[in-house]
Amino acid sequence: MAETPEPEVSETPEDEMKRKFREALERKRNQHADSGAGGRGADQSKIHGAHGPAANKRSFRRKSGG
Repeated sequence: MAETPEPEVSETPEDEMKRKFREALERKRNQHADSGAGGRGADQSKIHGAHGPAANKRSFRRKSGG
């Protein structure tokens, strides 16, 4: 008969905190994956064309000295 190793009963506070953070991160990742499933296509971002080429060439003028 194969013996299965029992999980360690006593965790150090650091191990317990790491485990809780990992579980919370996993829940957060699952929540974001579920909410992104009903998107409007490949690009689900609300901001479009933020860093594209400018529509017009910018012109700079110096102030006159008067």
